[in-house]
Amino acid sequence: MLPMSSSETRFAASSLAQSIREVVETLAPLDRTPCSPGEREAASWLAGRMQAVAGVEVTLEDEPSWGTFPPTATGLGVLGLLASALVMGGRRGSGALLAACGLAGIIDEAQNGPRLLRRLVRRRRSTVNLIASVGDEGSAGTLVVLAHHDAPQTGFLFDQTLQRRLHERAPQLLERFKTPLPQWWVGLAGPLCTIAAAATRRRGFLGAAFALGLLGTAVVADIWRNETVPGANDNLSGVAALVGLAELLQASPAAGLRVLLVSCGAEETLQDGVRAFIARHRHELPPGQKTRFVNLDTVGSPHLVMLEAEGPVWMESYTGPWLRDLLAERARALGIQLHRGFRARASTDSVIPSRAGFPTATLVSMTDWRSPANYHLPSDVPANLDYDAVANATRLVHDLALALADGLGN
Repeated sequence: MLPMSSSETRFAASSLAQSIREVVETLAPLDRTPCSPGEREAASWLAGRMQAVAGVEVTLEDEPSWGTFPPTATGLGVLGLLASALVMGGRRGSGALLAACGLAGIIDEAQNGPRLLRRLVRRRRSTVNLIASVGDEGSAGTLVVLAHHDAPQTGFLFDQTLQRRLHERAPQLLERFKTPLPQWWVGLAGPLCTIAAAATRRRGFLGAAFALGLLGTAVVADIWRNETVPGANDNLSGVAALVGLAELLQASPAAGLRVLLVSCGAEETLQDGVRAFIARHRHELPPGQKTRFVNLDTVGSPHLVMLEAEGPVWMESYTGPWLRDLLAERARALGIQLHRGFRARASTDSVIPSRAGFPTATLVSMTDWRSPANYHLPSDVPANLDYDAVANATRLVHDLALALADGLGN
């Protein structure tokens, strides 16, 4: 393939920027709460937009979901408080057992377990996944690029004021940390203290259990009662990159590589959409190293970052470090700064294909104060998006596709 001329390169950059803005500005006004009519409307519009790109085949798939996570997490918090009350009333065995059940339920939710409690107590609802296919189904290799078109709720937990002030006063302090504090541990600490109180009969543990239980329950209940934000960064930035990537692949195909552009619903439920995608399509994907996943999640902050692992409760490194090394190599070749060594305490769609054994890379982004810009905040609007960062993420994944098509990393 001949390299593009400078005029063609400028045209491609202009077209990419226009497409990214179109997607973000069109979908941001929709209320894209998981499993809502707005989430479905966003997927339908995106399907039409993808079908306008020559050579792209698009399908929409209805999948099961059980709604947003705060109702379940709030219920588990109340369960933990009840367990503490039982221990305080002298029913130590019953209280400890109830606390253990609550502890297991929190881990099941946060760490993407089998979701037994959610399926038992929540009403089954429906989300929608979009799958856009580019290239020959008979290709030897496949690249799956993930994003999600639903949007999160806000809450006081996501306020970044303290972190920004800390950065202003001691920027070198934040630079030392590449793993955030484990917020879900607050929810785990309450029932653990209740179990300790039941075992040792020390009332200090009970006091801690009540305090931590009230705090954790208040945090998730506040998210539950709050509105869904526009989600320009989280994650219309990733969705817009999928559209831009489809257009780049039309202009410069990755011959011999099949690319699946997958926009999942219900990511903010803690991965219902991508779990359904893997369950439905895993047997169709080439096994082992021949299928690779790249997840674009919140790539509209100033600094692009590649995650190495994630884990709300305990850390799980992503499968296939070679893929992350190749992505970093392509970033250097393009002159795109890509920060490495970071790990996430929030769950992303990446953990599901990684557990299934597929090499996985995750692109996110951060501000100078080490947070995604406007993360889960009402200020996450199109005007506050770093469009250059989204374009760079799109160009980087396109270059990765070309490299994989050329046999690099195999």
